Parts: sequence; C-alpha cells; structure tokens
Amino acid sequence: MSLLDYLLPFLLALGILILVHEFGHYFVARLCGVKVLRFSLGFGKPILVRRFGKDQTEWALSVFPLGGYVKMLDEREGTVPPEDLHRAFNRQTVWRRIAIVAAGPLANFLLAIALYWGLYAGGVEELRPRLGAPEAASQAEQAGFQDGELVRSVNGEAVETWQEFRWHLLNDVLGRRVATIETVNGKGELAFRKLDLVGVDLDQMQRDAATQLGLRRYRPQLPAVLGKLSADGAAAAAGLQRGDRVLRVGDAKLDSWADLVNAVRDAAGRSLEVEILRDGQTMIFQVVPRAVEEGGRTIGRIGVAMADAEGQRDLLFVTVRYGWLDALTKGLAQTWDTTTMSLSMMGRMVVGEVSVKNLSGPVTIADYAGQSARMGWSHYIKFLALISISLGVLNLLPVPVLDGGHLLYYLIEIIKGGPVSERIMEIGQQIGMALLAALMAFAFYNDINRLVAS
Repeated sequence: MSLLDYLLPFLLALGILILVHEFGHYFVARLCGVKVLRFSLGFGKPILVRRFGKDQTEWALSVFPLGGYVKMLDEREGTVPPEDLHRAFNRQTVWRRIAIVAAGPLANFLLAIALYWGLYAGGVEELRPRLGAPEAASQAEQAGFQDGELVRSVNGEAVETWQEFRWHLLNDVLGRRVATIETVNGKGELAFRKLDLVGVDLDQMQRDAATQLGLRRYRPQLPAVLGKLSADGAAAAAGLQRGDRVLRVGDAKLDSWADLVNAVRDAAGRSLEVEILRDGQTMIFQVVPRAVEEGGRTIGRIGVAMADAEGQRDLLFVTVRYGWLDALTKGLAQTWDTTTMSLSMMGRMVVGEVSVKNLSGPVTIADYAGQSARMGWSHYIKFLALISISLGVLNLLPVPVLDGGHLLYYLIEIIKGGPVSERIMEIGQQIGMALLAALMAFAFYNDINRLVAS
C-alpha cells in the first residue's frame, strides 16, 4: 500500500470525528442562544473561510488538521456590543455552559452508537470464535484446547464472534479472574476449559490476551487455488487465471494457500517460477511479485484472492444481524463497554499497572485506518466508532484545556457558588498544556518504536 492508502482513510476519519465533535458544541450553543463567531476544522491560520447564516458565522478550514474549535462570543476574549451581551458564552448560567462543553464528547459517543447500530442492523460478517491448535507448552495447551473447537461462552456469557471472545478475555485479564470457556468440537461434544488469567502480563497488551495464552484462530489447510485476480496485478500480467491450482513456486511444492502467501511475501521484486494445474494440464509461468509496504516492511503481492472453498466459509465466518431495536441495544452496550474499558486502561496507566508504551499516536492510528479501509467498509466503520469513543473519553478527562477540564471548573463553581479565578485558570491552562505535550511525546515515541521494531 502507498502512503496515500493510509493517509486518505486517516484524514477522512479525522475529519468526520472532529466535525461531529465540534458540531455538538455548535448545536447546543445555538440551542442556548449563544452567538457562534467561527466553526473551524483544524487549528492555526484558516486556508478557506465562508460566512453563513443570520450571525454570519465563519466556517473555516485551517492549516493544522489535528483538531478543531468553535469560537463563541465571550467578554473574556474581546469587546461585546451591549445588544449582544445576553448571547455571550460567559453570561450563560453554569448549567448551560456545562451543556455546551459536554455536547462535544457526547456527540462522539452518539456517533459511535449510531455506527454500531447501523452495522448490527444491516448485518456484518465476523470471524467465528473457532480455535486452532494451541501453541506448544502454552497455558492454552495445558488447559486442553483442541484444533477446530468452537467457543460457545466465556464465564456463562454467550460468544458469537472472535472479537467478542477476545473482549471477554481482556475483561477477565483486567479483573485478574479465572476464565471458564465452553467449547464444542466437530462431534458436538461439549467441554469446559479453565484459564487462569492472573499471570497475563498487562504490560504486553499490544499482544492480545488470546495470543499471550497460546490461543490461535482456526486456519484450515486450504488448497492454493486462485480466485479473483486484480486486473492490474502481477498474477494477471503473467497470464495466471481464476481457478488455477498452484502446485509449485520455485523449487518448493505447495501444500496449502498459506504456503503460496508466504512464498510470495518473501519474494518482492524477484521473478518466481510458478507451476500450476489448469484443465488437467500443468503449465509454468514467470511471476514477479510487486513490492508493497505493510506495517513498515516490504512484502510481495501478486494481486490474487483465494478461491472460496466449498463449506469453509460457513465454518470460519458468521453474519451477525439484529432487529432495529436489538441492534440499538447492542450499539449502546458496545459503546458503554468500550468506554469503561478505555477508562480502566487509562487508570491502570496512571497507577503503573499498564505501561504508557500502549499509547498510540497519529502514525499508528493512520496505520490502523489504512488497514481497516483495505479490509472493507464494515471494518472501517468499526474503526471509526472505536476512535470516536476514544476521542470522547479523552476530551472528558479532567485536564485543563480539554472539555473535561472546563467541566471540572464548572463543578467547582457550583460547589463554591462562584467562578474559578482567572489566575487559577491560567495555571491550570499551563499544566494542561504540559500534560498534553507529554502525552503526545509518549505517543509519538511509541509510534516510532513500533515502526523501527516492525
């Protein structure tokens, strides 16, 4: 994938999330009668400005895209005409100011709920929680997990997808619990496996809990039969066709599709002799895998998908679909669970139980954006919902300069019966900027480390 394949999905996601967040502030401000002077996507110098509405609000696109703001009429930032004093933000009641400030993060949570709602109502294809052979000498092997078993529940809660399975495991890891996992094999025989999650290293959360425990996804041995070919791919250019069965690459005979993938990935830019079986006849072609960047590494690609193996799709995938009301309930639950999980992880970082190396910066997020976009629209929407929740949680932290910091000031104002002094707010602003700078520095450092290590 090229840089644009990562950058464009990232910028699209960023634009949507910032627009929704700032529109939350804007909408409630207007609802409360506050005059909005400017709505900006991005910080810094505006590069595009248009004025609309009775108040001639400026709608601007600014040069630095990592954020945005809504500038409201405020006596603390300039002279306000007497006839507009009642529309100044600082003249509003504390409860109205709370509503305006809280509306941004709330809009992000509502966006996530809406995205999950649409996904679950329309139906989304997910991986089944089917397990492969456990890693040797791992906790999963000791617990007796077997190749091909399907997970039915974790601690009595039903599990339909691999993602749900991982989510339950992560919750149990954070709770330092023993997980009881119900499985069923191909013969319909039920089994209950126990995993002690107390020993899982919270400092290695970049590796998911399943991987640390030695649990693997089920990967059937599928033949190396070519499916759909990209018109501009290396396979099509060499003369390969849909339905061809690859027998050999170079001197190595192939037993499965995975063997073909590995052979191609390791041969970026090098000519490969590929022997195939077509209509009962063997043929030989010269194929040069094209070099692409993925996860910071250069790999080979020939532009071909695997042919659908009869019966295997139902074994590996399940379509998750709910009625409109149940889908809404599922969306609410998913947003709530993700929010509480994010807060729990942040709390554990503060007390040192989880390393700050698990923080991700814009480079990693852009990488995830590109990967999810390549995997399909449903994956990209889930990525968008997840980042929207993260943005909402981050903005609610009680750090000055963030929405949560302003809400903290208003809470103090309610308790003490008067606003926080300008001096206290100035000191808080400086502390907040320092904390955010440190947070961004850690995030960028982690991004660089991941790129170097990949």
